[in-house]
Amino acid sequence: MKYVAWLKWGGTAFVLTGILLTNLNIYPLNIIVHGTGSIGWTAAGIITKDRALTVNFAMQLPLFALGYMKIGGLI
Repeated sequence: MKYVAWLKWGGTAFVLTGILLTNLNIYPLNIIVHGTGSIGWTAAGIITKDRALTVNFAMQLPLFALGYMKIGGLI
């Protein structure tokens, strides 16, 4: 279960860095970094069977997917 701690702390670092990049208006890097952290936290929630954690971060993933599509010129 040590890898779960890595997912959580790594996810935390990515999410907080993504928030900082958003506040500094550094786009699209903010979406990429924050989305990576959300993926880590979603994986940690699934592994630990923590529904609240999984729902919180899994609900963010479609929003980041829209951001990725906008970056890629798909929308």
